[in-house]
Amino acid sequence: MNDIRVVASGLRFPEGPVAMRDGSVVLVEIERQTVSRVAPDGTVTVMAHTGGGPNGLAVGPDGAFYVCNNGGFLWRTEMNMLRPAGVPSDYVGGRIERVDATTGAVSVLYDHCGPHGLLGPNDLVFDAQGGFYFTDLGKARARDRDWGGVYYALADGSRIVEVAHPILTPNGIGLSPDGRVLYVAETETARLWAFDIVAPGVVRKAPFPSPHGGRIVAGLGGFQRFDSLAVDAAGNVCVATLVNGSVSVIAPGGKLLRQVAMPGGRCRPSGFGMRARSHGCARQELRWMRPSRSRNRASRSTHRHPMSFRPHRARQPASVRDRSRSDVSSPFITGRGSDPSTARTNQ
Repeated sequence: MNDIRVVASGLRFPEGPVAMRDGSVVLVEIERQTVSRVAPDGTVTVMAHTGGGPNGLAVGPDGAFYVCNNGGFLWRTEMNMLRPAGVPSDYVGGRIERVDATTGAVSVLYDHCGPHGLLGPNDLVFDAQGGFYFTDLGKARARDRDWGGVYYALADGSRIVEVAHPILTPNGIGLSPDGRVLYVAETETARLWAFDIVAPGVVRKAPFPSPHGGRIVAGLGGFQRFDSLAVDAAGNVCVATLVNGSVSVIAPGGKLLRQVAMPGGRCRPSGFGMRARSHGCARQELRWMRPSRSRNRASRSTHRHPMSFRPHRARQPASVRDRSRSDVSSPFITGRGSDPSTARTNQ
């Protein structure tokens, strides 16, 4: 593809880029343990130090940044590529964090769901009600690995509920344009699952033999692995596909429409396109890919800026940030930070 350009290089395993209206991109650098801003000229500045392993990133209804923190990795460099290589000795679990967009103050919203600790939160997506779904991929060790899951939480740190468990390496997560279907990508199986949403945080569960109540959308053959995903205006699910270095475009019915190859033999998309994301190559560069000109592209009204391409999504009510807890009818479990004033804060 000739319409991809490098915006910044030298990043320390970037993920979760969010395109801002001023033309900058805010992302996490997992190995550097920061939330960083990339200016249009490629200058990188640190907005916040989170510690652990900041992984997914999204802007909430209050304008703050919400971070899936996986708790950290050990690292190694192979074939000139930085990559995770195990669990560090100081790992104590994963967490969901809020980063103040002005001050950079970091507050921990959740590190448990009921009696169960979060293990390795990976990616998140906000719904029209102002809550968010997130994946917890867990951790892999030399001889075993965690079962992952999907959760739903409120942005004020007051309530969290388990949506689906167990899932093997849940990674990318996204919503259909009408907000009625939740999509989850499994990394190691290269499977795409769907959950039909009944209410915020509540999904209709498919019966056995589904391992977690999801319905299978697609599974790719051969040696391929799934990473982040986004959903375009036509409802197609675009999944970053590792090993072969492409973006797999999958129709809601499960048909693989195409695989868009990324340049470079070891190029690995880490987050991308249609949900204010961008492409990463070898996890050290931030790349921008021009939106597709196909008939399935998002409407022109979404193209506010070359760095802020976003798909059609369920519109958020103007009052969402003032919505009371009782407005969300869901069997929530109170988690860490049920009183926002008690949330742990790092400067």
